[in-house]
Amino acid sequence: MTADATTPAATSATPAAPSPAAHQPFAPYGTPDAPRVAVVGEARIDVDPEIARIGVTVTVRGTDRRAALDDLARRNTAVLEVIRSYGEAVERVETGAFSVSPELTRSGRGERVRAYHGAVYISAEVGDFTVAGELMTRIADLELTQVEGPQWRLRPSSPAYAEARRTAVREAVRRAREYAEALGARLTALLELSDQGAEQATPYGGADSVVRVAPYAALAGAESAPDVELEPRRLTVEAQVTARFLMTPPRL
Repeated sequence: MTADATTPAATSATPAAPSPAAHQPFAPYGTPDAPRVAVVGEARIDVDPEIARIGVTVTVRGTDRRAALDDLARRNTAVLEVIRSYGEAVERVETGAFSVSPELTRSGRGERVRAYHGAVYISAEVGDFTVAGELMTRIADLELTQVEGPQWRLRPSSPAYAEARRTAVREAVRRAREYAEALGARLTALLELSDQGAEQATPYGGADSVVRVAPYAALAGAESAPDVELEPRRLTVEAQVTARFLMTPPRL
């Protein structure tokens, strides 16, 4: 009897033999014939900063709410005008916080507003360091305005980060090769490269040094604000990678 197209045909074909790799156990730590070596590559490079970050705090205090708001707006505008007068030397200006709050005092059976306190925080990033000191003192010469900085920084797209990562990879390869050569072996393959990330650039030798320029009251007797000469502080960029290699059997 001949089976038609709708009838499953019986078969005696032998199932395909599994590949040899299917019988080999997973060896996360390598094998005697292909040992594995894992290393950490680190890099620390010192670079010059690319931007100087300046923090500005504008304050106001008054017994009349509307007058306090008007004064705060006026002082804030004065700061922004000084910053913008430097054109492209200032790469970014941001307002970080704006606050106005009443100061209450208890009198008799109720509460009264004694005064209103207001503040605006502004940050500016300066790319031209030759004007940073002058900018800081000009702002500090404004009414009830305080300046802090500079905080030396790199731009997020700085090539220093890529250089640190490349240096860390080269260090990992060098270290793994030294271990293999110490055993009379050589590296044959890269199994994994894990990036621990480049850390934020930190000031060389410690934390940022911050210059706090006195507010208007301390400078009121001066005809013009003195210039502050600033010397950029070098930064340290760090990177770390973990690398795993296969190597030839060692000669023990």
